[in-house]
Amino acid sequence: MLNRLLKSRRSRQQPAATIPPGERVYAIGDIHGCVDLLDRLLAKIGEDDAAREPAITTLIFLGDLVDRGPDSAAVIERLHRLHETRPNTRFLLGNHEEIFLRALDGDPKALRLFCRIGGRETVISYGLRPEDYDRMDYEELVKALQHHVPESHRTFVSGFEDMIVIGDYIFVHAGVRPDVALDAQRGSDLRWIRDPFLHHGRPLEKIVVHGHTISDGLDVQPHRIGVDTGAYTTGRLTALALEGGETWTLEA
Repeated sequence: MLNRLLKSRRSRQQPAATIPPGERVYAIGDIHGCVDLLDRLLAKIGEDDAAREPAITTLIFLGDLVDRGPDSAAVIERLHRLHETRPNTRFLLGNHEEIFLRALDGDPKALRLFCRIGGRETVISYGLRPEDYDRMDYEELVKALQHHVPESHRTFVSGFEDMIVIGDYIFVHAGVRPDVALDAQRGSDLRWIRDPFLHHGRPLEKIVVHGHTISDGLDVQPHRIGVDTGAYTTGRLTALALEGGETWTLEA
């Protein structure tokens, strides 16, 4: 009985999946405007990567860079510069980026949701004064967003991906629809899904690495690994590292 329990525990901690030889991946969970944690985690990733054998190293940001935390503008600027200097850095479009872009386009429904899910902190991080935000109606807020958010940031975020596949892993923001083939997934599910995916419990075509749903630590299940440790509320930002069949974590 004890041997079976230990074997089950090991299998949950180390999914039977691999990254192609010569490659290394760091998947970073939801940042939500916490640029201080981002900088500390990037430093740890750099040190960890340099201490290992040379490899083709890819950084994957799992989405939700913005909202809730205090420094969304700084996070976008930091990662925009990183992408320019490190081409093997990839970004997934989170549900918060989706709403942010739609709010910038003036979509009334998206703008209302943006304000409810941490958009206030985002627009203030771009230089709008809190007292001005508090007195604005939605039409004025759209104009303020469009004035304060640099076009370079808008273009950068618009280029984020829905899904990334490397080896036996698939990287998405929220999850996948379990009964739908990976090549037939809808973008809305990849960015928003929760219960049908989280509670599926059985292996899928590939191990799914995702953010979107906060857990106390790395959430390892037979079909998925959750990497969102709630940076804006817990003060912890986590990265999952993958190489060959090995996994490890880094945290700021």
